[in-house]
Amino acid sequence: MAKIENQQEAAVAEAVSKTEQFFQKNGKSVVIALVVVVLLVVCGYLYKSLVIDSNEQKASEMIVEAQDRFAGENPDFALALNGDENGAGFLDVAEQYGSTAAGNIANHYAGICYLRLGDLENAEKYLAQYDAVDELAGEVVNAQNLGLRGDIAVEKGEYEAAVALYKKAVAASKNIYTAPLYLYKQVLAYAALGNKAEAQKCFEALQANYPMAVEVRDAEKVLGSF
Repeated sequence: MAKIENQQEAAVAEAVSKTEQFFQKNGKSVVIALVVVVLLVVCGYLYKSLVIDSNEQKASEMIVEAQDRFAGENPDFALALNGDENGAGFLDVAEQYGSTAAGNIANHYAGICYLRLGDLENAEKYLAQYDAVDELAGEVVNAQNLGLRGDIAVEKGEYEAAVALYKKAVAASKNIYTAPLYLYKQVLAYAALGNKAEAQKCFEALQANYPMAVEVRDAEKVLGSF
């Protein structure tokens, strides 16, 4: 029994280690109303042009250096997070331009940096501040964000919460990269809970929908350890 538990814990740990992006609003009285509407439209246009678009551009420019430090050949997660005199960090972008698209994704990046640095509390905080986007291109990031939060729950031993987050991650994007991974992680979390029936269901869904995924074999091994 202890051996099985150790195998399951090892499998969960392995999955966590593997885990490593907004846009989302009638005579004289009629004339007056029309004038008001026109003024509102003009003001809205000016606000968008002078403030919102300007902020988007500034945020987009700021985040470039942090992204380079995050994804370079030798990533420096602390530097990407905090920045220095040579460039802003994800925290700067998130705090100064949090309402922009770049500011939103900066929260996600900041969460990953904190996760890589071993700070689960701040990792969870910033990942949770990311707002899922509707565009197709954002689906993978949406799924990854939920999956990473699931990984944090696993690290904290909160397996039921992890399962819920992994399910949301699968629903967020059914692409062949993230969906099999988070179905597999559901298997691992259920295994940690000792729930073989639910683990089996996740395995069957994984096998039926993504038969060529490497996670199928890995999940089968986990089930064999029960």
